[in-house]
Amino acid sequence: MNAEMNGGELEGKQENGHEKIDYVFKVVVIGDSAVGKTQILSRFAKNEFCFDSKSTIGVEFQTRTVTIKGKVIKAQIWDTAGQERYRAVTSAYYRGALGAMLVYDITKRQSFDHVARWVEELRAHADSSIVIILIGNKADLVDLRAVPMEDAMEFAENQGLFFSETSALSGDNVESAFFKLLEEIHSVVSKRALDCDNGKSNDSNAGLPRGLKIDVISGSDFEVSEMKKLSACSC
Repeated sequence: MNAEMNGGELEGKQENGHEKIDYVFKVVVIGDSAVGKTQILSRFAKNEFCFDSKSTIGVEFQTRTVTIKGKVIKAQIWDTAGQERYRAVTSAYYRGALGAMLVYDITKRQSFDHVARWVEELRAHADSSIVIILIGNKADLVDLRAVPMEDAMEFAENQGLFFSETSALSGDNVESAFFKLLEEIHSVVSKRALDCDNGKSNDSNAGLPRGLKIDVISGSDFEVSEMKKLSACSC
């Protein structure tokens, strides 16, 4: 299982003799219980929505293979339980994660109020260069909205996160949110590898991103400003 828990580069490998997998990207889906993390994952991985879904116990993961900029990416997406009693256990699963989807329920203000704590926990356990997207789920429940989109956008901007609202029920924006996250991970990994190649690094972890900051996004169209490097490649 340890090999599965760490996302990274698998250039030139094949999966079960089929199409070559260029990269495996580990992504964690986090947030309070009952915000729809499992449903978002199920919608992206299998295009399914289960009306009888129960709270996740412990940790589980699903995969989906996609092509991004000519590279075959195996997304390994981990669903971490939101219950407090499991948080100490699931923190170990942040290790090796290249991306994170932080989910709150737009109809439950408390789930949004806890987002800052989730960001703090994520940054304490994950790599500093992890790509994070904030997701306001259940956007179809417009009449029950308790979290204005402007509040979430402001938080995302202040924290340097991407942002989108989704509906796991209808599928709206779920695919685009995951693809944006995976595209940005690929961009960070590619830039890191290029920078280290230019420096003729012998570092075996050169393909993994470190010390990068995403300046932020604005609105649901995912307009992204240029990534700025905060620290030099440790070549």
